[in-house]
Amino acid sequence: MTNIITIFQKEFKSYFSSPVAYIFIISFLVVTSWLFIRTFFIADQSSMRSFFSILPWIFLFLAPAITMRSWAEEKKLGTIEILMTLPIKDWEIVIGKFLSGFFFLILTVCLTFPLAITIYIIGSPDMGPIWGGYLGAFLLGGAYLAIGLFASSITENQIVSFIVAIIICFAFLIIGEDFVIFSAPAFLVPILSYLGLGAHFQSIGRGVIDSRDILYYLSIIVFFLFLNHIAIEQKK
Repeated sequence: MTNIITIFQKEFKSYFSSPVAYIFIISFLVVTSWLFIRTFFIADQSSMRSFFSILPWIFLFLAPAITMRSWAEEKKLGTIEILMTLPIKDWEIVIGKFLSGFFFLILTVCLTFPLAITIYIIGSPDMGPIWGGYLGAFLLGGAYLAIGLFASSITENQIVSFIVAIIICFAFLIIGEDFVIFSAPAFLVPILSYLGLGAHFQSIGRGVIDSRDILYYLSIIVFFLFLNHIAIEQKK
């Protein structure tokens, strides 16, 4: 546990050692707030549904941008050899890196709380979908980050890692969409519906906290962290 905390602290501090983290945060807040506000007054509803509906697409680029340097930069600079010789288990490094990115993403999303407070003040919204939306955002972001870490572990190029992560995340996002399901064979429909990241996010965003949705996201996170661990073992 101590090793995980050490890796977590090192990686989390590294995000703020350059202006990149601040650019990510400011860009995320500006883009999401603007897209939300421009439709909020038109819809004339005290709801954050439009805000949460754009998060899967914002995360599609934000999460890979957070993780693209995690392993790729270690390989490029040659520091991965030093890291692998330390008395730390590979899975501890993987979890430490994941937690650092996960907490960075949570911090970024939590900075949008003023939007929820503003809506609560000017209207009487149903807080269930709002809290469910934030929970879904954290779980969805965690799944994206786990995929991004895996993509970063199989290449030395940050740009390649970024692109591969986007492709995998995009595939999992749209695989459960209606236009994919309607064109798929009948026997694949239940599988595709379950595998879609977006479908589970929409379910939680309605304020319905289903253990099956939470288990799904945790399974995706564990699965891709496991693949990350395997990739690092093979490189070793």
